[in-house]
Amino acid sequence: MRRHGIPAVAGVLSAEDVERSARAIVAVQEPSGAIPWFTGGHVDPWDHVESAMALSVAGLWGEAEAAYAWSRRTQRADGSWPLQIRGSRIEDAGADTNFCAYIAVGVWHHYRVTGDEAFAARMWPTVRRALDFVLESQTARGEIGWAKGAGGEVCWEALLSGCASIHHSLRCGLALAQVMGESQPEWEIGLGQLAHVLAEHPEAFAEKTRYSMDWYYPILGGAVRGSAGRERIEYRWPDFVVDGLGARCVDDHPWVTGAETCELVMALDALGERERALELFAAMQHLREEDGSYWTGLVYADGKRWPEERTTWTAAAVILAADALSHSTPGNGIFRGEELPVGLAVDRHACGCDPAVRRLASPADR
Repeated sequence: MRRHGIPAVAGVLSAEDVERSARAIVAVQEPSGAIPWFTGGHVDPWDHVESAMALSVAGLWGEAEAAYAWSRRTQRADGSWPLQIRGSRIEDAGADTNFCAYIAVGVWHHYRVTGDEAFAARMWPTVRRALDFVLESQTARGEIGWAKGAGGEVCWEALLSGCASIHHSLRCGLALAQVMGESQPEWEIGLGQLAHVLAEHPEAFAEKTRYSMDWYYPILGGAVRGSAGRERIEYRWPDFVVDGLGARCVDDHPWVTGAETCELVMALDALGERERALELFAAMQHLREEDGSYWTGLVYADGKRWPEERTTWTAAAVILAADALSHSTPGNGIFRGEELPVGLAVDRHACGCDPAVRRLASPADR
């Protein structure tokens, strides 16, 4: 296994700052390996993995692997995890498809950071079951229903941000499959269909345009890049970005949030917009506390932290953004999608797409 330096972003965060934030996450980690939102809070499978990824970046590999071991142990027979767990109690037995898919990103990331093939092999069955579960909720057009209820019933409403994240998860899963020497043709087909619907069928998704995640996640998840991605960013930049503070969570409230800001930083990095990314990364540091933890957000109209909680996943997003900007670990390009498989492309004519349908990345869609 290879060792690497801890990320540092000149003039913003030192390596010691990043390590302190990782230690703040570890302080919340439970003996089981689970990483809740905060001490005494609940665990969800997506944010748990995001926090584990940050620990990998900070060189806390044992703690990260304890988190992944928790995921392996708690995965249900159908490949899913409950939406919400507190301690040993399931608070919501339903399953979010995006939440379940994200294990593929985390495992691929840890493998890229550490080069640990034994870890990858140990986690491969977990990833395989999770992605098989997720694709059970894919429609013929390509979008993926956002959840399954406790009884197994599918909620077919598709969420743009969730599907964009699943797009990334499938790409990471296919990369891991290549390392394992196992072909996954159904994943390749599913990925191609999902990429197509993300780019060509805005009507497939629930209307959630007030959320900044619906704005930048098609870029962060790799479905929209290049000039189309830059055009998308420009169109809604004034709606979501507050100079000197970061990015709003929603466009109709004076509330900037740290995790969304750092995800936007990584989306900008993926587009090559480094200067903007650095400015935003520096701007959100007002949410930092001396112990390295981060407040979830700030209502800037009255200067109040809200909610009054410092979340592990906010600190995790900061650490991952620092790595993306500093290129410190071999996993720094996880959201750039460097060398990730793209799946089997869909023939637009075979799909029957109307040429008049506007691409999702176009401002005309909004």
